[in-house]
Amino acid sequence: MQKKANCDNCISNKDSIFRCLTAKEREILKKNKVCTSYSKGEIIYKEGDKPRGLVCLCEGKAKIYKEGIGSRDQIIRMARPVVFIGFRALFANDKYIASAEALEDCSLCVIDKSTIEKLIKSNSEFSLRIIQELAKELGFSNKRTVSLTQKHIRGRLAESLLFLITTYGFEDDGKTIQVYLSREDIANLSNMTTSNAIRTLSTFAAENVLTLEGRRIAVTDMEALKRISDMG
Repeated sequence: MQKKANCDNCISNKDSIFRCLTAKEREILKKNKVCTSYSKGEIIYKEGDKPRGLVCLCEGKAKIYKEGIGSRDQIIRMARPVVFIGFRALFANDKYIASAEALEDCSLCVIDKSTIEKLIKSNSEFSLRIIQELAKELGFSNKRTVSLTQKHIRGRLAESLLFLITTYGFEDDGKTIQVYLSREDIANLSNMTTSNAIRTLSTFAAENVLTLEGRRIAVTDMEALKRISDMG
């Protein structure tokens, strides 16, 4: 069930694009946003929904996925704090073309569209930051499209693991990826069947590239993982 939450992190975080706003503009922002909590497994928004505003993930982790044929999903993005999700649909005045689900308990805020539009028109630095975020998202999508269509299974899975490392980092041991996905989610991220994902992960473990403990994946040979990804 959705619950009200405190999500000031979306404004105060050092990496937030809202840091370039004036104190007065930040106050306007705070008055025109709704903060909500989602439990692990809850749907944040569904494909086909109309955006309510600009969605900022303040705490937790989420996946953005598109429902495919035969109930097979394709994960197209993984989200961490503090990032925007679903903003393409908002600025295109379109419906969501994918769904978002909480991978763990999350807090997020939805900022009223008219408020965002006013800030874009009044603050040129903020406008530039929005454009930069859109450009980064486009570049990432183009790169992933090429990789998922041209690389073989081993290359795709290795790249997905490197993507998870870039997005979430490691635990304190410096080896365990700081997100625990099901084998099905790993398969959906890598554009392969679950059985192929299980088999390939086991092969990587046998080659001493990584170790597996339930959903925990620890990388023991980063250079080997990068080589597998590069070889495709």
